[in-house]
Amino acid sequence: MKKIVIALAMGITAISSMATTSMKFTVNGMVCSFCAQGIEKSLAKMGATKEVFVDLKKKTVAVEAKDGQVLDAKAISAEIVDAGYDVVKIETVMQSVAEIKAELKSRK
Repeated sequence: MKKIVIALAMGITAISSMATTSMKFTVNGMVCSFCAQGIEKSLAKMGATKEVFVDLKKKTVAVEAKDGQVLDAKAISAEIVDAGYDVVKIETVMQSVAEIKAELKSRK
């Protein structure tokens, strides 16, 4: 019985470590590729950030955490607001930025 519990615990840990945590921000005020590029650069410099994607048409900024890191929604929001944009919605999702990007592009 003890071996089964240990195996289950190890399996759950392996599954949860494979899940990618990202955050999606709905942002108003982005109107051009220069806006997107500025946000991408500033968020990419943050320590926990692995990847950033900005979709101007969908007003979405997606940020993926590095393995073992946790994203700070307040810090990311502050970066976006300091750049001159309005954050209107924040979501934590269990998707990679690549998956978010593919999902947004399929909705066009």
